[in-house]
Amino acid sequence: MRLKTSLSKEAKHKELVSCVGWTSADELYSCSDDHQILKWNLLTGETSLVVKLSDDIYPIDLHWFPKNIGNRKQTQAEMFVLTSSDGKFHLISKLGRLEKSVEAHSGAVLAGRWNYEGTALVTVAEDGYVKIWSKSGMLRSTLAQNSSPVYSVAWGPDSEKILYPVGRQLIIKPLQPSSKALQWKAHDGIILSVDWNSVNDIILSAGEDCKYKVWDSYGRLLFNSTPHEYPITSISWAPDGELFAVGSFHTLRLCDKTGWSYALEKPNTGGIFSIAWSVDGTQIAGACGNGHVIFAHVVEQHWEWKNFEVTLTKRRAMQVRNVINDAVDLLDFRDRVIKATLNYGHLVVSTSLQCYLFSTKNWNTPLIFDLKEGTVSLILQSERHFLLVDGGSFFLYSYEGRLLSSPKVPGMRTDTLNERNVSLSNDTIAVKDKADEKSVYLFDALSGKPLGDGKPFLHKMEILQIALDQGGSVNERKMAFIDKNRDLYITPVRKYGKEQKSVKIGSMVHTLAWNDMSNILCGLQEYRILVWYYPSVVYVDKDLLSKTILEKEGSEFSKTPQIVSFVGNRVTVRRSDGSLVHTNISPYPAILHGYVSFSKWDDAVRLCRFVKEQPLWSCLAAMAIANKEMTTAQVAYAAVGQIDKVQYISSIIDLPSKESRLAHIHMFSGNLQDAEAVLLQAGLTYQAIQLNIDSYNWERALELAVRHKTHVDTVLAYRKKYLDDFNKKETNKRFLQYAEGVEVDWEKITAKIEMELLKEKERVSGTLSSTTLRSSVSTHY
Repeated sequence: MRLKTSLSKEAKHKELVSCVGWTSADELYSCSDDHQILKWNLLTGETSLVVKLSDDIYPIDLHWFPKNIGNRKQTQAEMFVLTSSDGKFHLISKLGRLEKSVEAHSGAVLAGRWNYEGTALVTVAEDGYVKIWSKSGMLRSTLAQNSSPVYSVAWGPDSEKILYPVGRQLIIKPLQPSSKALQWKAHDGIILSVDWNSVNDIILSAGEDCKYKVWDSYGRLLFNSTPHEYPITSISWAPDGELFAVGSFHTLRLCDKTGWSYALEKPNTGGIFSIAWSVDGTQIAGACGNGHVIFAHVVEQHWEWKNFEVTLTKRRAMQVRNVINDAVDLLDFRDRVIKATLNYGHLVVSTSLQCYLFSTKNWNTPLIFDLKEGTVSLILQSERHFLLVDGGSFFLYSYEGRLLSSPKVPGMRTDTLNERNVSLSNDTIAVKDKADEKSVYLFDALSGKPLGDGKPFLHKMEILQIALDQGGSVNERKMAFIDKNRDLYITPVRKYGKEQKSVKIGSMVHTLAWNDMSNILCGLQEYRILVWYYPSVVYVDKDLLSKTILEKEGSEFSKTPQIVSFVGNRVTVRRSDGSLVHTNISPYPAILHGYVSFSKWDDAVRLCRFVKEQPLWSCLAAMAIANKEMTTAQVAYAAVGQIDKVQYISSIIDLPSKESRLAHIHMFSGNLQDAEAVLLQAGLTYQAIQLNIDSYNWERALELAVRHKTHVDTVLAYRKKYLDDFNKKETNKRFLQYAEGVEVDWEKITAKIEMELLKEKERVSGTLSSTTLRSSVSTHY
């Protein structure tokens, strides 16, 4: 990836250019010390004068009113704030009309920024004050007063905090008066520029010590650059939070979000005092000290999938290379490429007006359709369809270009979405709620309707990353997520008459990815890679979880690596220095998943016998129990040496009715409530009571016996035997109450139990005669 820069032959401004700002993907405004505001049209290459400011106004900073908010007035959206050296800020319309000038500070106003909702404006100045204003220019509050000038300012992602530098310190100040500010020493020189991204919640800072640094929102250093030749005067995030740009004297640098540099340009610009990204994140504009405005386009982006490599060679052209036969295809587009993804045998490309769908089997005839708004900020692919986030809406399309659904997420700011907080599978869409970081909205992919009762999935603390598995059926769909404690959880997506159960399967995990075809999960810890061959084992037999995890030493990944892809049996990881590292896992778990999905149990057993690995046998054991394939489960548990469970499975197989077998399979997995519900629904009341007795769930056993008016004496008898075995006395009031009026006779109880079992067997065989019914022992208190 690199920057393709362009400068006009002659400077359009006569003096230093202080600030720039994009109105659209192809239109830019620039302000200069020559008191002129110019409009740049990149499609036609024309530059025109918008307004000539009065001679006492020297502009310093410019910021457009946000356009991504709902129910806005068009006139308000077509307006920008301009700060100047006379202590004022000015609200100016797109046509150049001065709507309002406000006496804001006693020194030059060095920066002004609208919040993301467009409801407030923050200004900072030479007098050290940080002030909050309404969108109409009325003073709301003075947030801070400092003894030194404040050169830059940025809003937090939730618009509830302000980031600003004072000297060498960075300060995060909440808007609530009683809240405590976070402050730390960030640089060895005065900090000149800061930015805070709303998507990834990461902070940038740059200053006179000639360094730029990357921080998290708690003030922890993530990256520290080597010193440059000159002070760094500007730094700015791309809208999607994947890249940022750094400006200095004769220097423009493009960096990854982790800090390392993609490209370094040395244009003849003088100092670059301001950097602005276009709305689509493909272009940069810089305000230069020699009167120029520099434009740079991000090119040579790279996508890989299996044996295909796709490279963006120009703004409107791509090159596709098949590494197997070295075949090369060139793809040309009518408009500028904004976003692209390559996965599942399809290349999806969005330009400023259209979406192109290419199949890896045929690069010559793409399917093309027009976009709703042409501001695509995210593309996600699954095996059967793909999701576009275009403007403020979600659109799910098939690979034939047919619109399938458009889910509605209440109050969602689509500009904050990325691959960590949106996930797509063949049947489900998951979207993390930015307003409430603990909740995730789940939608049916084909209908676009919320799943279940429409309420979002709720976790006990903030969620950092979500991911849906890609294989299996709709009913088995699972979502994995990492929370703020870096704990890894897995949860079913669909609810069936009970609450969703989130189960913790890992800790200190900072990135994760599902396999593209099989339900195998990969995660990274510090210097270790973990692979969960069958994460759903926690819902079947938790004892097998540790036996189905592969742990590999990953010191070659260095600190804070990120998983780029998990395709086939290869995991691709990007290190903190930007290099890609590939690691392979065993191909056999994916083959096993394939056999199980097609119910080829004999083939699955033969595979495990051939490989002779404990993790594979453990996976097969859990898969067999989950699919109620008890014979295979016996073989697999015997192979891993769990003889007690082999005996229990044998006893399950010998049970007379399928309801009893199903209930005991639920019991095997620790789901007592499900087991009881199955038996009660089948009319096997005694078996449900006995299930609770065997689990020492005494109060529930007595409750069922009383409610169904049967086997109260059985419960009391087993309770007394249990207490006698441990030399204890009865203290439960309910048991004492019923013990007074019920006689315990073990002979009668044994006869009743035998009759219950006989009734179940005869019911199954269909030979329950009227004679047997008449001679059955009546159950009573």
